[in-house]
This record gives sequence, structure tokens and C-alpha cells, in this order.
Amino acid sequence: MTEIKTPIQMMKAPMIEKKITLVSILRAGNGILEGMLELLPSARVGHIGLYRDPQTLTPVEYYFKMPPDMSQRDVIVVDPMLATGNSAAAALSRLKTQKPLSLKFVCLIACPEGVELLTSEHPDVPIYTGAIDERLNEHGYIVPGLGDAGDRIYGTV
Repeated sequence: MTEIKTPIQMMKAPMIEKKITLVSILRAGNGILEGMLELLPSARVGHIGLYRDPQTLTPVEYYFKMPPDMSQRDVIVVDPMLATGNSAAAALSRLKTQKPLSLKFVCLIACPEGVELLTSEHPDVPIYTGAIDERLNEHGYIVPGLGDAGDRIYGTV
């Protein structure tokens, strides 16, 4: 517990005492990483670079950089969208090789197909999302969704 001053009065508040690592699935995950760091300013940051092959929709890893003590850390993976679930599942599989204390997945929008795939491949990983949209279209985009999150965030549409 630590003493803090609210706008009304002083109070004792609990502190998060765990070692937390936020892992951004590049590049779209960086769009919500800053907000997560505002909530968890002492968290370390890791990055996993994955892109979705446009024909097969399967993930291809091109980058992986984590803090050195992952086996002593709770990990929160961030990506704005959970569409097919393939990239999220691949990221979680790769992170499990680092043997973190726990894994969680946070996204802004998901669809039933992505939730189903992720929970079937990683039933031990809870999913936290703001909304579950209707479905995937034939191109693997969430409907109604927001389009390609990375393109929207970085203006590369």
C-alpha cells in the first residue's frame, strides 16, 4: 500500500508489485501500447513482429525482442484487433517458449472466429476486449470492424 492524494483526500492505495511485460504485436499493437504504459508505467516492453500472408492468412514472424527475465514476468500481449486469431495464437505460442509466469491477451475489437481459435489453441490465456463484432469477411477482416488497424493508425491505407 502507498499513500496517495486524491482530489478529495489522502488515502492508502494498493500498488501492483508484479513484474509486468507488455508485448506489442507489431506494428498495430504499438497503437495501444502507449495507453497501456500510462496505466502500467513500470512495465517493460517486448515486441514481436508478425505479418499476415495475404494469400494464406497465416502469420510470418520477422522480429522477436523481449526483456531478459521473462520467466519472472506476467505478460500482457496487445494488438488492436483479434480477427482470424492466427497472429495472436502464433505470438502466444512463441511467448510460451520464454516460460512467463502468466499470459493475457488484450485487444479493442474481436470477432467470434478469432475468439474461438485463440481459446481453442490457448485455453489458458484470458482474452480482454472492448467489443466482439459480427464476423470475418472473405479477406480475413472483421465486419463491421475498422479495416486494417496498422494502416489506420499510421496513415498507410
